[in-house]
Amino acid sequence: MNAKSNKKLKLTLIKSLIGTKRSHRATIKGLGLRKINSVSELEDTPAIRGMVQKVQYLVKCE
Repeated sequence: MNAKSNKKLKLTLIKSLIGTKRSHRATIKGLGLRKINSVSELEDTPAIRGMVQKVQYLVKCE
């Protein structure tokens, strides 16, 4: 399909979810992150980028 489909984003949860909005906790769960310092590698798609932008204060993206 896309030539870009081989690109990956490596996400690391760097902050606690305590005290965050429920929708932000759900977004983190949807990204496949659980505990602090957990890592998830995901395809670089517009949907994933939107999710990362929503919770950018909680994650580190490489």
